[in-house]
Amino acid sequence: MDVILLQKVENLGGLGDVVSVKAGYGRNFLIPTGRAASATDANMAELEGRRAELEKEAADKLSAAEKRKAKLDGMAVTVACKAGDEGRLFGSVGTADIAKAVTETGVELEKHEVRLPEGPFRVTGEFDVAVHLHSDVDATLKLTVAAE
Repeated sequence: MDVILLQKVENLGGLGDVVSVKAGYGRNFLIPTGRAASATDANMAELEGRRAELEKEAADKLSAAEKRKAKLDGMAVTVACKAGDEGRLFGSVGTADIAKAVTETGVELEKHEVRLPEGPFRVTGEFDVAVHLHSDVDATLKLTVAAE
């Protein structure tokens, strides 16, 4: 299935690219979320008419992500949890807990933007947390998990 990308999609292409994807990926994800449209002549003509608008929208999203990165990069956040004598937590600190702690400092952060490739934290200590704000913008937080 050929689709026209209406915004940059990671590992696939940029705005206006015509790419070939599996039918299910295009029909069930890309088109319903507004990231792509079917590659028909009518849609191609419409894209050319809207290209300036879509590029401005993409540039606005990128600049907003850059501003958020300036606030988030190097920010120190502390999350307190119940822990045993050896520093193991009763539970864990996951993406929702980190997003909530950052949002309480005044910077908006969604839990889907927090990346924990090794899973949630289950011990106390200091950690670097990756935050994925945009397909081109990543930031790093300093997270301290402390015992209550």
